[in-house]
Amino acid sequence: MRARLAAAHLALLALAHLPPPGVCDVAGGAGSVNALPSGAGARLAPSFDAATPRNVTALVGKSAYLSCRVRNLGNRTVSWIRHRDLHILTVGGYTYTSDQRFQATHSAQTDDWTLHIKWAQQRDAGVYECQVSTQPVRSFFVTLHVVVPSARILGGPDLHVDMGSTINLTCLIQFSPEPPAYIFWYHEDEVISYDSSRGGVSVVTEKGAATTSYLLVQDAAPADSGRYSCSPSNAEVASVRVHVLNGERPAAMQTGSAGLSNSGGVIVALLAAAALHARLLRAQLAS
Repeated sequence: MRARLAAAHLALLALAHLPPPGVCDVAGGAGSVNALPSGAGARLAPSFDAATPRNVTALVGKSAYLSCRVRNLGNRTVSWIRHRDLHILTVGGYTYTSDQRFQATHSAQTDDWTLHIKWAQQRDAGVYECQVSTQPVRSFFVTLHVVVPSARILGGPDLHVDMGSTINLTCLIQFSPEPPAYIFWYHEDEVISYDSSRGGVSVVTEKGAATTSYLLVQDAAPADSGRYSCSPSNAEVASVRVHVLNGERPAAMQTGSAGLSNSGGVIVALLAAAALHARLLRAQLAS
């Protein structure tokens, strides 16, 4: 590893048209910064802004921005290195990879040197090193996480409810840059129609950083058994299997739904509980 890092450093110096110094090791752990010699010269040496985020989360298929804020750069050069393979991605404003998704951006009015990764893929996740061509080199490490929008129905994969009670299904959509444009609910392979002759079907949707959709089916009958699916516009389909029981008492009864009567007061209470549950979920995700 030291030999590869030394080789990468020498390559960076050559690209920056600087005379190569003796071999210097890059500091080891993520987030570490190499020390500079003490003294008057060190006060004007390049330094990293400690407030710069060391962890960045990007959505798959969208752009990722890794920031490196360098004070007192002077005539040194900033480079970005991918630690997975020690590949030099950029040196200054130049790109040194055939993957054109990578680009370094810098404005003369700021101290920011940003690595822009277009159309981020899950394989792009990992540690990236922002390196300044001092002697010894100084390094700032940023970890990129790439997430995929996901949907899941809480309480699955099987839910049991009593005949005559209300089926209450909760679909949670996470890791999405914006709320889904729409959410379709399916029973087996048929889209659930809220104005069908069956009646008693309603949906409550709470949109935000995490979107929650509640499907309420009153007066459950055996015909309501089967696979229910939540299909948001921006995530994969999530499914659960519902079993409507006629007197059986399995251990996995759906909490809070079995044995509820078909009344307006019950539905109002369920809607209020759904809204409260959504707020609690958003608070947990934000913490």
